Amino acid sequence: MIKIAVLVSGSGSNLQALIDANLSGQIVGVISNKPDAYALQRAQQAGIQTAVIEHKQYPSRELFDDVMHQQLLDWDVDLVVLAGFMRILSAKFVHAWEGKMLNIHPSLLPHYKGMHTHQRVLNTGDTLHGCTVHYVTAELDAGQALAQGVLQVNIHDDAESLANRVHVLEHLIYPQVVEWICNGTIQHTAQGVMYRQQLLQQPVQFCHF
Repeated sequence: MIKIAVLVSGSGSNLQALIDANLSGQIVGVISNKPDAYALQRAQQAGIQTAVIEHKQYPSRELFDDVMHQQLLDWDVDLVVLAGFMRILSAKFVHAWEGKMLNIHPSLLPHYKGMHTHQRVLNTGDTLHGCTVHYVTAELDAGQALAQGVLQVNIHDDAESLANRVHVLEHLIYPQVVEWICNGTIQHTAQGVMYRQQLLQQPVQFCHF
């Protein structure tokens, strides 16, 4: 059984979606860099171990990441899932978990890397928007995309309404991708990412129109 750790900083709505999905893998632990993150309560209510590792307590990003890395090893983790984790990870940490760490980004990557994606989509006048589950690499939001949730931007949308609509898609596709990894539908190999025994060329898209 795949052992999963979830890294959080905030309310943990994506963590809740993962808990509710009844994955064939097991969420063995949740790490937060903020002691007051509501996600910790969600984990405790589900009987999942938690660890608070405050970045402010460490003089460098590398030292903070080393402590997180050790906690993940202690839990014997196979897959790390970033769910609203608001820290940029060191290259050393990312390399250690390459092919074993996922993130979800609120845009259709490679478009709109970084912050404020919803407002930027509105400013550009794009008609499609969504979210992308991808492997984490040292370059921000640049790892291979595994799946995307796609929606149509409505004429009356603002940044808040778009964010809310994208959240609904996140809660749909993130547990699906994690389950695909748990059951072997997606595999990270030396040859590349395999989806149903075929090389994954493009992310699997879920359209919500």
